[in-house]
Amino acid sequence: MTAGTRDEAEKIVKTAVEGRVAACGQISGPIASTYWWEGKVQHDEEYLILMKTTKERLDDLVKVVKETHSYDVPEIVAVPIEGGLSDYLSWIKEQTAEQPSA
Repeated sequence: MTAGTRDEAEKIVKTAVEGRVAACGQISGPIASTYWWEGKVQHDEEYLILMKTTKERLDDLVKVVKETHSYDVPEIVAVPIEGGLSDYLSWIKEQTAEQPSA
């Protein structure tokens, strides 16, 4: 996903990780984005956010992003993890597991 400012990107990542709907969030940028919006081609500087979660927690992550993001239609796309270091994939699952209520 993208965010319009670094502060907003950091807020989104912090909220998602603290809420355990993402195990990790990374912010890159600024990046240059060109896209259609409201009938015109737009050019903006944005920050790219990558977050790691499980398929089971994706809907919860989307909900958190929509509640935290300032965009009317935030860019949220999911790319499946086809493989990786098994210890790292286990870590993602452990960190995004729903926590028992206290």
